[in-house]
Amino acid sequence: MTTGEDTKVRRQFAVAGFAAGPDGRARRAREQGKALRERVPWKSHAEFAATTDRPTAVEAIEASNAGRIPGLVPIRVGRMAATPFAFLRGSAGLMAADLASTPVTGIDAQLCGDAHAANFGLYGDARGQLVMDINDFDETVPGPWEWDLKRLATSLVLAGRAAGASETTARAAAQHAACSYRRTMRTLAKLPALDAWNAVADEQLVSFAEAHDLADVLRKVGAKALGNTSARFAARSTTRTADGGRRFTAAPPVLTEVTDATARAVAEALGPYVATVPAEVRTLLSRYRVQDVAFRIVGTGSVGTRSYVVLLTDHRDQPLVLQVKEARPSVLLPYLDGRGQRQEEHEGKRVVLGQKHMQVVSDALLGWTTVDGLPYQVRQFRNRKGSVDPAALQPEQLDDYARITGALLARAHAHTADPGLLAGYCGKGEALDEAIAAFAVAYADRTEADHAELVAAVRSGRLPAEQGV
Repeated sequence: MTTGEDTKVRRQFAVAGFAAGPDGRARRAREQGKALRERVPWKSHAEFAATTDRPTAVEAIEASNAGRIPGLVPIRVGRMAATPFAFLRGSAGLMAADLASTPVTGIDAQLCGDAHAANFGLYGDARGQLVMDINDFDETVPGPWEWDLKRLATSLVLAGRAAGASETTARAAAQHAACSYRRTMRTLAKLPALDAWNAVADEQLVSFAEAHDLADVLRKVGAKALGNTSARFAARSTTRTADGGRRFTAAPPVLTEVTDATARAVAEALGPYVATVPAEVRTLLSRYRVQDVAFRIVGTGSVGTRSYVVLLTDHRDQPLVLQVKEARPSVLLPYLDGRGQRQEEHEGKRVVLGQKHMQVVSDALLGWTTVDGLPYQVRQFRNRKGSVDPAALQPEQLDDYARITGALLARAHAHTADPGLLAGYCGKGEALDEAIAAFAVAYADRTEADHAELVAAVRSGRLPAEQGV
């Protein structure tokens, strides 16, 4: 090819949105990342100081309860009051307010928005094979990569403390999560783009993260997850009707009946939902019919939002359960103003697209819809989901889990942020890891104080709470 022809091809690729040829782009990205260290030194990430206008923990919880179903709010408060780790799980908005005043490099990625250690787990792909990845995206939004990493590191410190681990062990888990994130990003930066996108295959995850002490735990969780299906849930949670159909069996307060009007509205909303999934999935869904709709409480931070399960059956009476879950605006959004962020026109669409941006493999049935004027995400319920309780791990297992989650977070961020740029900033040494761990310990202390304030508010009667639900 002549020089002129080569230039023409490069221009055509540039117009199409592709980088053409080995033009030093990777090297420039790495150098740009290194240059950011002067403006945002690694040690600056260790800093945390609450601002003078920071809301109290109780004020933050009361504000976050706005718009939720009032009768379910005490359940949410009771779950958050259980432990400091549980409090962190339900207070992503409060942490975002605190993170807004911390140093950032200006490198944005699609964030999970709630990347605590319990939001990683197993789930099934379209063929039923187990995948491990981030699995909760209610708060997903583009933003500073540091926010996800600091939330993960903090959660590992709190999980370690809840498990009775020493402070040295808890801090080490946070540091190893940051180290795994940094090393994984460096690995991804060296790979061809397609290989980097699909890197850290799940069957290699334990070896990649040097997490051999966790292998038995993951095997047990995986074996249990394989049986965690729509069919099993339907078998346990439905009964036959006189006409041969199926209905959900109420199990208050977690699973409750809905009015005929609500059931009709949810069922009708599946029509617009089908238009948001790929064409081949529409064909699959056309082979099912709706049998029943029920209300089901889920999560910790999500308690009080509207969430329905829809029972469908095929021509052989085999069940499929969909979850239709209210999608509220990301709690991070108010703290991203001035950084070019915008609110998605449909919150369910924001959640679904954010999830697909971050995961290597996503639920084939993911979509969104609107019910009674409110946005919802739709997904397969009990899609072979399995999770590790980080607060129940042994010290050596917690450290392994930290490395796995750090690697998975790096892979997810690298889908939307240039891994070369991030690798250039993060560097080869442990200075950044140590800074993230120092922040995690400081913020874990802050979270314990916030949790104590919540418990005091419950005891005084200011915040009604239901325990053990």
